[in-house]
Amino acid sequence: MADFTLHIGTRIWSSWSLRPFMALAATGADFETIVTPLRTATSKAAITAFSPSGLVPVLVDNRPAETVIVWDSLAICEYLAESFPDLWPRDAAARAVARAVSAEMHSGFRAMRMAMPMDLFAARPGEGLDAEGVATDIQRIDAIFADCRSRFGAGGSYLFGRFSIADAMFAPVASRFRTYGPTLSDPAAAYVATLLADPGFTAWEEAAVKEM
Repeated sequence: MADFTLHIGTRIWSSWSLRPFMALAATGADFETIVTPLRTATSKAAITAFSPSGLVPVLVDNRPAETVIVWDSLAICEYLAESFPDLWPRDAAARAVARAVSAEMHSGFRAMRMAMPMDLFAARPGEGLDAEGVATDIQRIDAIFADCRSRFGAGGSYLFGRFSIADAMFAPVASRFRTYGPTLSDPAAAYVATLLADPGFTAWEEAAVKEM
């Protein structure tokens, strides 16, 4: 049995599932992924069978004598960081900012998320960009990318140099930006390219093709 089991939804749509998948992939841990198809008549019942919240993703830690079940993307990533502390930046100030922007992504940007849903392989340039609040959300995300890269990104091409949970949290945004094509600053566009080339993201895409 693998150390971890990650329950996810259909890869082309499940932005929340992508986040802990990328975090797990970055750790090198032994894990298996179980997909429950979304947007079917039986999806809710199937997910409720293993998910306390009735939502995906759900992480099952098979290592302890008593299995640990964690739900919610950010909670899963925080749980993983207890075993794999390098999922957060080592510097205290950078770690604080990484947690702040991760939480902001987790709870915010509703206008963008509603008007520009993740659709992994779609190309819809311009769609949703004029919806109320979307431009403000994109400007704020662009500012986060540029600021984190400027202040903390010297050690690599991710927000805080090396890969962290913050990058996992923004990976679905990179997918959305590829799909809908908003205008971004040069630093933000370069960072989006980094996320789209991340090994965890490309592994997700390869598996998504097989689901289609």
